[in-house]
Amino acid sequence: QVQLVESGGGLVQAGGSLRLSCAASGRTFSSSAMGWFRQAPGKEREFVAGISWSGGGTYYLGSVKGRFTVSRDNAKNTVYLQMNSLKPEDTAVYYCAAAPSLQILKKKEGIYSWGQGTQVTVSS
Repeated sequence: QVQLVESGGGLVQAGGSLRLSCAASGRTFSSSAMGWFRQAPGKEREFVAGISWSGGGTYYLGSVKGRFTVSRDNAKNTVYLQMNSLKPEDTAVYYCAAAPSLQILKKKEGIYSWGQGTQVTVSS
């Protein structure tokens, strides 16, 4: 089992940047695919970005490609989401998640750990 704690959210103006971090504890982090999801009020939770256990594979939601970068440091048990050129529509609670593979993250089924979420608010 992996326990996840997000940090780095906050209020930023449109065009600004934030870096989210997700610190993991547990023995399975380095063998887990990690993902970032977000949920805005009244909307379904959506898969924003993911990275395979080795870092060799990544996934991005179309609307964030070129603006967001997901990375991981297995030595520090941490996954990051660098968010640049932020837009008001990026406003949401962002959640970190762990799963056996990127495919499972995409399906949103079989995810075995979720963080508590961190609020990101982008003002226009």
